[in-house]
Amino acid sequence: MGAEAAIVGLILGFLPTLIALLRGHDNTFAIFLTNLLLGWTGIGWIIALIWSFTAIRRRVRT
Repeated sequence: MGAEAAIVGLILGFLPTLIALLRGHDNTFAIFLTNLLLGWTGIGWIIALIWSFTAIRRRVRT
C-alpha cells in the first residue's frame, strides 16, 4: 500500500505541471521548476496551480 500512496502523492504534488502540459501552456518548464522548488511550501504549489490555468490562448484566424 505504500507504493500506491507514493504514486498518488507524486501525481497530486505535480498536478500543476500536469495541467500545464495538458493545456499546452507556454511556460510549462517554468511552472515545473516552480512546482519542483517551491511546491513543498504549499504557497508555491498554489501559485503553480493558478499559473497553470492562465495559459493565453491565441485564436487562429481562418
